[in-house]
Amino acid sequence: MGFLDLLPPVLIAELLALGVCAGFLAGLFGIGGGMLLVPFMTLILSHRGVESSLAVKMAIATSMATILFTSLSSVRAHHAHGAVRWAIVRGMAPGILVGGLLAGAGAFALLKGQVLALVFGLFVAFSATQLLRGKKPAPSRQMPGWMGQAAAGSGIGFLAGLVGAGGGFVSVPFMTWCNVPIHNAVATSAALGVPVAIASTLGYVIGGWNLPGALPGAVGYLYLPALVVIAIASVTMAPLGARAAHAMNVGQLKRAFAVLLYALAAYMLYKAVAG
Repeated sequence: MGFLDLLPPVLIAELLALGVCAGFLAGLFGIGGGMLLVPFMTLILSHRGVESSLAVKMAIATSMATILFTSLSSVRAHHAHGAVRWAIVRGMAPGILVGGLLAGAGAFALLKGQVLALVFGLFVAFSATQLLRGKKPAPSRQMPGWMGQAAAGSGIGFLAGLVGAGGGFVSVPFMTWCNVPIHNAVATSAALGVPVAIASTLGYVIGGWNLPGALPGAVGYLYLPALVVIAIASVTMAPLGARAAHAMNVGQLKRAFAVLLYALAAYMLYKAVAG
């Protein structure tokens, strides 16, 4: 079976459009675009006859896998501006790997989606409100030591693995709370998306290795044909989003990020109520 048999031309066009939007958002805000990809991927897979609950899991896994490519493209652009705090990446990456693997290997399948959606929605809305208030963190507050960073990374990796997002919706507010400038927080979040995606995707493949009823071309919960198309588009657009981020002033970037957070919160709360 050829590639076009797995993905008809109309579906390829839809996935390319998704990848363009997700890649630009990844570069602009340091997020993986999963909150955009997951609902649309769920809809697409459902229309192709995949059972509803399985479609959600495959959408989450495929979304997370695309974040690996998007983050690599985005972080190169941010690194060129000297914006990535690599010491923070080294401190948080071990915890992120552990948390992402635990989530991807099956924890997300055991927890009720409505509860997760409610908690995430409230937390993201709180983070957006804090950004809009513009309340400065205590001048003495800094990033925690290596144990604190590893602990924070494990939580971020676990949350990201549960919803198929890159973790920027948590890591960016956390770093700005610790007096990391917003441009550096966005750039560093993009770098943290790489270990998040590696660990979670490995967990999704392990957790769904003998998965019944998956589409042709799927490996575990991962739908490879869609991954290829979305990754091509997102890798192309991520550097453009990164350049746009560095062209904006801090106030504009905070307001834009807060608006995106409110949109994510509204979606998650809607999923909680609808569920």
